[in-house]
Amino acid sequence: MSPEWVSILALIALFVVGTVLPINMGALAFVAAWLVGMYSLNLDEKEIIAGISGDLVLTLVGVTYLFAIAKNNGTVDVIVRSAVRAVGGRVVLIPWVMFGVTAVLTAIGAASPAACAIIGPIALGFAGRYKINPLMMGMFVVHGAQAGGFSPISIYGTITNSVMEDSNLPSGEMTIFLTSLFFNLAIAIVLFFALGGRDLMSRRIDADEPEHDTGHDTGHDTENPAGGTTPTGGTGGTATDTRTEVTTAGPGTAVASKLAVDQVVTLLAFLVVAVLALVFDRNIGFTAITAAVVLTALFPKAQRGAVHQIAWATVLLVAGVSTFATILSTAGVPEYVGTWAAGLGSVLIGALVLCYVGGVVSAFASSTALLPIIIPIAIPLIASGNVSAVAIVAALAVASTIVDVSPFSTNGALMVANRPDTIDEERYYKQILGYSAIVVAVGPLLVWLAVVVPGWV
Repeated sequence: MSPEWVSILALIALFVVGTVLPINMGALAFVAAWLVGMYSLNLDEKEIIAGISGDLVLTLVGVTYLFAIAKNNGTVDVIVRSAVRAVGGRVVLIPWVMFGVTAVLTAIGAASPAACAIIGPIALGFAGRYKINPLMMGMFVVHGAQAGGFSPISIYGTITNSVMEDSNLPSGEMTIFLTSLFFNLAIAIVLFFALGGRDLMSRRIDADEPEHDTGHDTGHDTENPAGGTTPTGGTGGTATDTRTEVTTAGPGTAVASKLAVDQVVTLLAFLVVAVLALVFDRNIGFTAITAAVVLTALFPKAQRGAVHQIAWATVLLVAGVSTFATILSTAGVPEYVGTWAAGLGSVLIGALVLCYVGGVVSAFASSTALLPIIIPIAIPLIASGNVSAVAIVAALAVASTIVDVSPFSTNGALMVANRPDTIDEERYYKQILGYSAIVVAVGPLLVWLAVVVPGWV
């Protein structure tokens, strides 16, 4: 059996076993990578282990470590209250603000994982605090990142436009950007109404009201499935945050006093991390973990237990899956399937197959790495002259990135890692997995119908 088919069958087995049995899919992926790599591709173990995406692992560790510290010292509460004031207490606007901010960050050049790493924990903090559906909030952040992801100055946009130029294809920068923007916006609108957005329209909140516990350290923690800590108080008790003083001004009201020193420093750390990652293009994982180490050194008592709150189960998931994704790439699976699709008799069917190849592969691999591979594969289809080149590239670009909601991608994994503490990790993981399965199954078809079919002449 060819290495391509061995890898494809191993991938199917990986998903089946991981769904049926309560085994971390990252651990299964390591086993699959080892067996396929050694006995089908004749790789040695050092070559196999080199497939681990250190960048993804470091991003998850650094971001969840930094936000664990921010939860412990009450800084997340400060951010939440400030954002609530900014929207005038209108709960219905909060998900859209998160979508818009993330879209703007990626549109001006931020890496999609960096934008999600910065906005995701804050957005999910809102979800836990104000009983907004956490699946909707997390997916709004990811789809927001993809909505702005193909602007002419963005990372995805730059890659796509460069590949088109190198392949002597006609330029379509704004068409590709707007296709991604409107498609992700349309998905967000559907999610909004499907996941309870209508119920948020009449709700108002007071940013200065006494807050319920949403995850910062109260000194009484129990283990959660991720190996971290979860307050025993849940959402039923009043938070005893000693970092931000709150004085009662009257029945049902409270006024927040000045920030504690560690909260001010933590806010400055967030700002520095954002600037270094988004403006100076520094690795978000390195910057976040450096900020966490500095905060721990400055305020050691307040940061106790933060290391245990790092999303270790998610780290294992991403490390294993990224390793197996490298095995798939080494085996030439994307090129194998893509070349087969391009050789089909029908241009439209070939384009649909390529959209699904891009969607399925990108759901557990790097979209950034996939785009330079999938676009050149489509050139035989484009050469037929019966379909718009820009339409096919736009469809491939969107189909290969809307699936970044998958928990096996960096963006989806960040949402799992930063779920509200009131939500069980396994439950939330399955919610995102189920939603991403729907996107992978239906998304490429909808993109094909909306973009490629109208461009066929």
